[in-house]
Amino acid sequence: MQPRNKIIVASQHYPPDPSTTAAIMAEIACRLAAEHEVVVLSGSPGELPASQIGPNKPRVVAVNNQIAAKAALVRRSISELLFVLRIFVTLLRQLRRGDVVLTVTAPFMLPYAVVAAAWLKCARSVLIMHDLFPDVLVTAGVLRPQSIMVCVMRAANGLMFRALSAVVTIGRDVERLLLSYSCMTRNKIRFIPNWATLAPAVRPVTLDNPFRKMRAARFIVGLSGNLGFTHDPEIVIEAARLLKDEADIHFMLSGWGIGFERLKQLQADANLPNISFVARVDDIELEAFLAAADLWIIPYRKDAAGVSVPSRFYNLLAVGRPVALVSEPEAEAALTVVENGLGWVVAPGRADQLAGAIRAASSSDAAGMAQRAVTAALRFDRAAALNAYTGLIGELLHHPSLSEQR
Repeated sequence: MQPRNKIIVASQHYPPDPSTTAAIMAEIACRLAAEHEVVVLSGSPGELPASQIGPNKPRVVAVNNQIAAKAALVRRSISELLFVLRIFVTLLRQLRRGDVVLTVTAPFMLPYAVVAAAWLKCARSVLIMHDLFPDVLVTAGVLRPQSIMVCVMRAANGLMFRALSAVVTIGRDVERLLLSYSCMTRNKIRFIPNWATLAPAVRPVTLDNPFRKMRAARFIVGLSGNLGFTHDPEIVIEAARLLKDEADIHFMLSGWGIGFERLKQLQADANLPNISFVARVDDIELEAFLAAADLWIIPYRKDAAGVSVPSRFYNLLAVGRPVALVSEPEAEAALTVVENGLGWVVAPGRADQLAGAIRAASSSDAAGMAQRAVTAALRFDRAAALNAYTGLIGELLHHPSLSEQR
C-alpha cells in the first residue's frame, strides 16, 4: 500500500521562538496535524513547549540555524543563506511525490529554495506572503527600483510564482502586486488574514500595570514588535520631538530589528525626555504590556502597501486599543482602521500628522473605539483561518495545482 502524502512546514521561526510568526506557524501546523502527517523543519533551537508535544502533533525537525544579530547584515545574510541551503537539502531528503510543503517569506531566500525542492520532487508548494521581495528592499531604499539586483529578483519571482501551487495573502492589498506578474493567476491566490494570539476583550487601563506605573504621564503611546526594512523609525522620533513639551504624553518603545536599532541610535542622539525603552517582553507578559499603552503606533515607510502586513496589529485590536497607523490608505491595516473606526491613518513621512493624531487620541473618549477594536478582532477568527488552511491543503493533496481548478 502506498504511504499517504504528508505536509512539511518549513519556517525559520517556530516555538520556542517568541515571535508572532512562530506562534501562527505553530497553530497552523498543529491544526493540520489533527488530520494529516505533518513534519516541521524549524530554525528555532530549544525545547518545545508542552502544547507542541504529544499525539496528533507535528514532528519537529530542528535545522541548524546560527542567527546573527540583525544589525550585522553581512553575517546575518551568510547565516540565513546557510540555513536556506540546509532546508533545501533536508527537503530533498524528506519530500515525496504528492507531498505539500508550506513556507513563509522570511528569510527572503527561503521560498525560492522550498519551491525549487518541491518542483524537483514533484511535490506541491504553498507560500504564505508576509513580505514581498524585492519590493520591501526598494521601499526601504536599500535597492534602486531599476537596479540589476531588483531585475534578477523579479525574474526569480516569476519562476517561483509559476511553480507555486498556491499563495496565501494576509492582506487584500497584496493581490494587485502579485497579479503584476504574468505567470500569476488569481485562482492561485487565497486571502487568509492572520488573527490575534490573545483572546479579544477590552483590557482596562490600570495604574498598577507593571509597565505603566513606572511612567508618570497620563497618556502612554506604545510601539512594539519587529521594526524591519519597511518601517520608519525617524517619524517616531520626530513626533516625540514635537510633543516633548507636553508632559501628559510619553512614548514607551519596545522591539527588535534593524529599524529598532536605528530608533535607539536616534534617541541616543536626541535624548528626548518623553521616550523610554522596554526590553522585549516574554509571551506571559505580552497581554499586560499591550494593555499598558493608551494608543499604539505602527510606523510604515512610503510605498509599503501590499509589501508588508503588521502581524502585531491583531493583538492590539484584541486588547481594545486604538492605533495610529503611518501608511498609505490602500494598505490592509489602513483599510481595517478606516472601515471600523479604530484610530488614525497618517501619511508616511508626516511627523506633524502623527503628532496631531496622538494629541487627538489623548483628548478623545477611547471607550467606543476600544469596543470597536475588540469587535474587529473577533472577525479575524482563528478557527475560520485554520479551517481555511486545512481546506487549501486538502485541495492540494488531491489536485496537482489550483491553477487547473475552476
